Amino acid sequence: MDALEGVKLRVLTSKDLDAITEIDNQIFKRPRRDYWETRLAHLEIASAVPSIAAEKDGEVIGFIIGSTSGWEYGIPESVGYIDTIGVLPQWHGKGISQLLLKEMLSMFKKVGLETAYVYVHWKKWDLLRFFDKAGFKRGEMLNLEKAL
Repeated sequence: MDALEGVKLRVLTSKDLDAITEIDNQIFKRPRRDYWETRLAHLEIASAVPSIAAEKDGEVIGFIIGSTSGWEYGIPESVGYIDTIGVLPQWHGKGISQLLLKEMLSMFKKVGLETAYVYVHWKKWDLLRFFDKAGFKRGEMLNLEKAL
């Protein structure tokens, strides 16, 4: 049986707070409800594209958050960002992340975006492989940081 059979995609809303908090907690082993409450409230007003939830049998099993550029630091308005992908651990490796990413990239195209950015720590090999497999390449942006 196909693991994706019966998986439905829909717009992520603030009503998904409990599910998103639980997914995040299962992955990172620390509760961040206040963080997600703020993020979800901001999402509904901040982007030209909605973020997406993946459901199976009425349960949120994964989500993706994306946004569009507003010409910050010279980044053109034709750029979209993949901010966060979260999937319940028991669903890892079953195609949920790919399904969510494919839908987000499709929505980016529909609103006229030409490029998608994602930021990944260079030692997170599993994420680097995932995005490489999805066709992402090293871009021209440079990460700058300063220890405080």
